[in-house]
Amino acid sequence: MMQMRFTLTSKPILLLLSILVISLVATLSLFQPSTQQPIASCTLPELKSPHAGMVWVPAGQFTMGSTFYAEEAPRRTVSVPGFWMDRTEVTNKEFADFVNATQYVTTAERPSKKGAAVFVVPTGNVDLSSASSWWRYADDANWRHPGGSTTSIERRENYPVVAITIEDAQAYAKWKGRALPTEAQWERAASDTAKERPEHEQPKNANTWQGLFPLVDTAEDGFSGSAPVGCFKPNELGLYDMIGNVWELTIDTYADRTPPTRVIKGGSFLCAPNYCIRYRPAARQPQEQDLGTNHVGFRTVLNAPPLN
Repeated sequence: MMQMRFTLTSKPILLLLSILVISLVATLSLFQPSTQQPIASCTLPELKSPHAGMVWVPAGQFTMGSTFYAEEAPRRTVSVPGFWMDRTEVTNKEFADFVNATQYVTTAERPSKKGAAVFVVPTGNVDLSSASSWWRYADDANWRHPGGSTTSIERRENYPVVAITIEDAQAYAKWKGRALPTEAQWERAASDTAKERPEHEQPKNANTWQGLFPLVDTAEDGFSGSAPVGCFKPNELGLYDMIGNVWELTIDTYADRTPPTRVIKGGSFLCAPNYCIRYRPAARQPQEQDLGTNHVGFRTVLNAPPLN
């Protein structure tokens, strides 16, 4: 499972924070969003493209990487040829079309590797320094039931598909005649997303966590958890949700990790100012390649020339 760090690392400070938070949870819970039915979709403008649902990312040179976190260094100049990219994350409906056409069975649905990792808001006396306080492995979780058997994707056809492994994402991409993006392609496509925003600043136009992670999400952006694709303003290239909503798989291997992992990009609805701060194009994290989670999805690319 991907690893995260709190921005506060002192154990005494974390202990004090835990005590204060626990004493305030009852009050803060008043700000939690209601349990009303989720928004089914957000309206996307018509897209005239020779490749359905894809936008052209021009060839270009950009500065890749950051010094914000050590794993993002070094900053270096990278050139990327032009390519086509899905303007949104792959949705539950799109993945269901693939499964219905091919009878594909995802990793999390197979008897040998049943289940996925699920985020759960912790309660009681929790250790805020350990991600195990809010992550659970649920053997009944999969793309159809991303939070376990009591959840479903009903009325969530336009939400990003999650609980997907790299094998599942590649199978979908192959069926579409496409591929998963490299880390450089992904970061190039997202590089226009945060030009005017300081790296540490929480984006206002993305689905991230508002409030004190992991206990209270005030959902000021309108969503608690993931959102339907395309609910926030696209970047200059016309790509939606490159920052926030769900992390996105790339084809690149995250070096020197056991078990084998892949690079994920973009941050998710779990990124908050007091935790993660990875709602930035340069942010990168490892994700076990045979483990799905309910905050990681993907989009595809097509390595083909532009059509005029």
